[in-house]
Amino acid sequence: MSAKSSTPAETSKFDVLKWAVVIALVAVGVAGNAYYAEQSLLYRTLGLLVLAIVAGFVALQTAKGSALWKLLKEARTEIRKVVWPTKAETRQTTLIVIAVVIVVALLLWALDLLLGWIVSGIIG
Repeated sequence: MSAKSSTPAETSKFDVLKWAVVIALVAVGVAGNAYYAEQSLLYRTLGLLVLAIVAGFVALQTAKGSALWKLLKEARTEIRKVVWPTKAETRQTTLIVIAVVIVVALLLWALDLLLGWIVSGIIG
């Protein structure tokens, strides 16, 4: 029995090289942003955005990247299955929470007054 959970078909022998390219693109973005600090923020942001898109595309070509993409697609499917509350349910729940917070605050205030009165009675 092998301890590895992935088969050789799932992983590519070029994954390490692809991750090195991703790291190099990120490093170029950081260094370029520092080197061109006198340039317009818009141009630097657009350059970083292009590098991020390219780095993301390269990262998605790896085994871990494709697994992440699959996870994101499955999460999107699960979010569509969620039954979201109606406006009335949300309003009612919010009012209940506010009422409970006020009641607990009043109880704690009363407890604080009582304990303060007891302590001041003991110490004079």
